[in-house]
Amino acid sequence: MKKQEKYNILVINPGSTSTKIGYFVNEHPEDVVNIHHGASELSGFRSVMDQSDFRKKAIFDHFHKNYPDVRFHGVAARGGLIRPVPGGVYLVDKEMLEDLRNATIQHASNLAAVIGQEIAKEFGVKAYIMDPVVVDEMDALGRYSGHPDIRRYPIFHALNQKEVARRFSLVQGKKYSTVNLIVCHIGGGISVGVHRRGKVVDVNNAITGEGPFTPERSGALPAMEIIKMIQSGAIDFSIALGMLQGKGGLVAYTGTSDVEEIQSRIRSGEKNLEEVMDAFVYQIAREIGAASAVLKGKVDGILITGGVAHDAKIVRKIKSYVSYIGQVAVYPGEHELSALASGVYRVLTGKEKVRNYAASVIKRP
Repeated sequence: MKKQEKYNILVINPGSTSTKIGYFVNEHPEDVVNIHHGASELSGFRSVMDQSDFRKKAIFDHFHKNYPDVRFHGVAARGGLIRPVPGGVYLVDKEMLEDLRNATIQHASNLAAVIGQEIAKEFGVKAYIMDPVVVDEMDALGRYSGHPDIRRYPIFHALNQKEVARRFSLVQGKKYSTVNLIVCHIGGGISVGVHRRGKVVDVNNAITGEGPFTPERSGALPAMEIIKMIQSGAIDFSIALGMLQGKGGLVAYTGTSDVEEIQSRIRSGEKNLEEVMDAFVYQIAREIGAASAVLKGKVDGILITGGVAHDAKIVRKIKSYVSYIGQVAVYPGEHELSALASGVYRVLTGKEKVRNYAASVIKRP
């Protein structure tokens, strides 16, 4: 029997104050490390994109020190805020890099492909991204907002959602492309995706004010009330934006976005916070119920993932609402590094065809 070739894959996932990297052999992690960057180190950069050389050096320093002889066969980078594309693995190319460098929203994820491409060149290999947050596979009906001047579009945890969907399908002995799933990612943001035969045909936009309230975002607020508050002068635009992102949800109700801290305070006697957490669960369950309607009740599984999925009490309460819909499986935490490595491994072994970015961009009306 022919011995399987080993592929060394470097995975890059930048965050706001750290860069998470992984060294994988095929799909198996050899080393995963989170390189932390101090506030003083980052304060000298005018923009996120200006940090690319600094972060690249930190990555090289780690590998030169710990794995000086490793040669990589491919680089997997987290997808940034590029133009909307279907799910899949994409080759990092000139058009993608141009879009990342000129992205209207500054986010650390925009750095990943830029850094990845430079490192890939040094090893004489290719860099890839996979299932970026802008994955758009929505059905036509899902794009209606209620007014023709506003169209719904997705920004969500596509990478982690699709990874746990693949894992669940594998355990069930089925292909992801044949099952109907509801995947609920619960972290700082929350997204509930309707996965119909391998495509996310509907999902709440986790950034712009849709879906349940989250640890730090308000979710879907009554629009008329926001308009009244701005019109009366009670708040201005910047405050309203903060209510949607960063200062809404649990942090507005409790003063913190740390779910573990809130649960501790409840155990210490702050029983008034228990209703807030019950409402948190209630809104998540309601979104899952709505997602089941899109699938007309034909649901093969409900998957709960993200950092908050580590909280057994919250998961148990969600299950009490939605178990009647279908089997519930829990995948705590985020599985982004593994997802990226697996995607590139499938491309390197010919199990998946790599996509061309420019040819795949979705033209929105």
